[in-house]
Amino acid sequence: PSLINRHYVLDLMPGKSFAEYLVAQGHDVFIIDWGTPGDEDRYLTFDTITDDYIGRAVRKAAKFSPDEKVHVLGYCLGGTLATIHAAHRPEHIASLLPLAAPISFADRRGLLGAWTNTKNFDLDVLVEATGNVPWQLLQSSFHLLRPTMNLSKATHFVDQAWDDQFLDGFFAIETWSNDNVSFPGACYKRYIQELYRDDLLMKGEFTLHGKRVDLSRITCPVLAITFIHDHIVPLSNAAPLMDVIASKDSTLVKMSGGHVGAVVSRKASTKLWPQ
Repeated sequence: PSLINRHYVLDLMPGKSFAEYLVAQGHDVFIIDWGTPGDEDRYLTFDTITDDYIGRAVRKAAKFSPDEKVHVLGYCLGGTLATIHAAHRPEHIASLLPLAAPISFADRRGLLGAWTNTKNFDLDVLVEATGNVPWQLLQSSFHLLRPTMNLSKATHFVDQAWDDQFLDGFFAIETWSNDNVSFPGACYKRYIQELYRDDLLMKGEFTLHGKRVDLSRITCPVLAITFIHDHIVPLSNAAPLMDVIASKDSTLVKMSGGHVGAVVSRKASTKLWPQ
């Protein structure tokens, strides 16, 4: 999962749980819970999370597999982390599924790209002042991408207030979307500077623990999922991955829907999940 949101979006509630669906298909499912960063985590690095933490989780899960390999799915920023890890340490990766995952940051026409590249967005001052970048700031940024979203949701809520099934799902998603965590300062600083601003991953200049991350080292099967109405991770951020990996079995799927709704909506169980 992303470092910004809680993991349980993939296990939201009965009938709206991707984890539940996968288990029903016969898969063993493991989900990383990043926990809640404390003040001491302001120095937690991108390298530690992407190499050490994910690496340990992959090795633990791989012990349950006959060939000591696992299928790795990463959602949003989690997909960025998973992709980097798969290129850095491919030995235990059976397949990779980046789900609405930003990989290329060259196209700055999106608002997040524009905002993070403004001169008066001072990363040093922000991280020095806050330690861990506050979740309230991050959530406000996403709200500003679509300022009328909350009003639209409120209107839809009133229209559907008679539908108990709708209300159960609505409140579950709203609970999750307002249950965010702050971003470890050192990790955030590198994420914004070296990925959003410098696009070092696609340039082949990004490193983990001093070793260059080469996306062409990804040779396992790859299924990348993008959403047409995704205002957080547009196609131009996700699709370029397919141009640089060396996988002989790779597929890019473009589906209707948005960044969250397409993953946990009622339609997800019949559209996205079987795919």
